[in-house]
Amino acid sequence: MPSLFRLLDQKMLDQIRSFIRENNLFAPTADTVLVAVSGGLDSVVLLDVLHRLEVRIAVAHCYFGLREADADADEQFVRKLAKQYDAPYFCEHFQTKAFAEAEGISTQMAARLLRYRWFEEVRARQGYAAVATAHHQRDTAETMLLNLTHGTGLAGLHGIPVRNANVVRPLLGVGRDDLHDYLVAHNLRWREDDSNDSPVYQRNLLRHEVLPVLREINPSLDATLSQTAERVGGAEEIVRRYVADTAAQARRDAPEATYFDIRTLQNTAATALVLHELLRPFGFSWLVAKEITAAFAGLSGKQFLSPTHRLVKDRDQLVITPRRTAQYGTFQLEAGQTDLLADGMRLKATLHEEAQHFLIPRSKSAAAFDADKLRFPLTLRRWQEGDWFMPLGMQGKKHLSNFFIDQKIPLNLKDEVRVLVSADGKICWVVGLRVDDRFKVTPETQRVLAVQRL
Repeated sequence: MPSLFRLLDQKMLDQIRSFIRENNLFAPTADTVLVAVSGGLDSVVLLDVLHRLEVRIAVAHCYFGLREADADADEQFVRKLAKQYDAPYFCEHFQTKAFAEAEGISTQMAARLLRYRWFEEVRARQGYAAVATAHHQRDTAETMLLNLTHGTGLAGLHGIPVRNANVVRPLLGVGRDDLHDYLVAHNLRWREDDSNDSPVYQRNLLRHEVLPVLREINPSLDATLSQTAERVGGAEEIVRRYVADTAAQARRDAPEATYFDIRTLQNTAATALVLHELLRPFGFSWLVAKEITAAFAGLSGKQFLSPTHRLVKDRDQLVITPRRTAQYGTFQLEAGQTDLLADGMRLKATLHEEAQHFLIPRSKSAAAFDADKLRFPLTLRRWQEGDWFMPLGMQGKKHLSNFFIDQKIPLNLKDEVRVLVSADGKICWVVGLRVDDRFKVTPETQRVLAVQRL
């Protein structure tokens, strides 16, 4: 190797060694690393570099069956490569197209899911420290621009992480041209994947049509975007911590809903951004988060939907509940029946023949009635406009709509309230909220019917 090549070669090895150490990817001389090797230029260089850095290596190769005879040649090539480096070799044959069709996803996504799942299985089974992939600076640039095109926010602009669980990327600080020079200098052989040139894939279109134009503007584009990704990653961590602090102050989780205090949210910097981060686990998009932020000063009752949840602006709070696709019907509890399962709500009824030994439950999910004042069957149904009852501890009747206002029940929780009704039409329990005074247990009660929401 000419002296200039030797100097550049050593510089790259030192750079990668430092990168591994600074990011604490693994212990180079103590850990065994499972290297994902496709047979392409990048993975061949990664394998050789780790070998020269005296890392204990094993080789993992995925056979996706998408390139017919070429796939067989790839597998044979990587098998020989593993033998050349005296490394343990693992290969898995996947039914990629069948898996993609069964899951309703693209072939590329299917291949990604299959390979990373299998990599982790091998790593865990063999007790290896990490799985190393050959992603480099140019991959970061492509990922950033692809995510920017799709509009993924901060999470997409940090590019490819150096570490993701047990997957590490030792070459992320190295440019693609440097990898090619290394391969030529060491006379390494590799396999070319024709699918990398196919314009069918968005990444390839970006790689061959868009990025070359951007590199005319900035020849150091890959390094520039890599450095930008690093800064964005730092900014994302700051945002994450700020959002976590805000959640600690503004969020309250209850069995029936999740609540966010609007006044606390209004005092945050970049309120819409913070709110979006808080609402992402509930499936709300950035545009909807902006609409919710604009509704802070509006009237109560405005609703917003995600694919999985419903959010209601209720006075000075946001109330989030899961969306239920089933509509509540009418269900009856017959005399002697002990269980009622209705649209996911289960009630368990127990008859106590001796009331003097019965302790009235304190939980909102339980109710006790004078059994002899009830008329069976008991009916469980949704509350309706015009419904009224006599709340326990209060004098006179009260419409449920007014009772909900007094209790400050948010709109999305009102819609889910059910009532247990005696056969004579009287509401005996607003489930989870209040028993009717007419059916309460008194010193004169002989028998008690206890009903528990499970």
